[in-house]
Amino acid sequence: MWYYLSVILALVLDQLSKAWILEHFEKFDMREIIPGFFNFFYVTNTGAAFSFLADVDASWPHWFFLSISLVAVVVITFYNRFLRHHGGGMLTSIALGFIAGGALGNVIDRLRYGAVTDFLDFYYGSYHWPAFNLADSFICVGAVLLIVLSFFNSGPREDN
Repeated sequence: MWYYLSVILALVLDQLSKAWILEHFEKFDMREIIPGFFNFFYVTNTGAAFSFLADVDASWPHWFFLSISLVAVVVITFYNRFLRHHGGGMLTSIALGFIAGGALGNVIDRLRYGAVTDFLDFYYGSYHWPAFNLADSFICVGAVLLIVLSFFNSGPREDN
């Protein structure tokens, strides 16, 4: 249950935030939110994280990233089901749900627009972190939560 609730939460918040950006911004519009630190800056990304392969003049990266994301969601869903039947905890399910929900949010963008909608722009002076979105944030929060949980679940195990 926690897995599916977190998938839905991540997916809905991601898609609502992107719908708001698409309704109120033109591509490359920027609004300063916190001077010297944070903007809304609407851009699109046909590649992966940090625009990896975005400049490739071919359609294969689109289908590659779309396929990898869908396969990852299926694998994560089955892994969550496995863990649920073998004593997996609520926080692990939430972390996996955030990763899957974030991946699905970006899949929806690739299917609808051919690119992922990014708009969160953090910076300091002339140093900018690449723009990203809530789906990316949910993926990162889920991954960090899994890493933290692994420290608590890494004790010696008794095998049968």
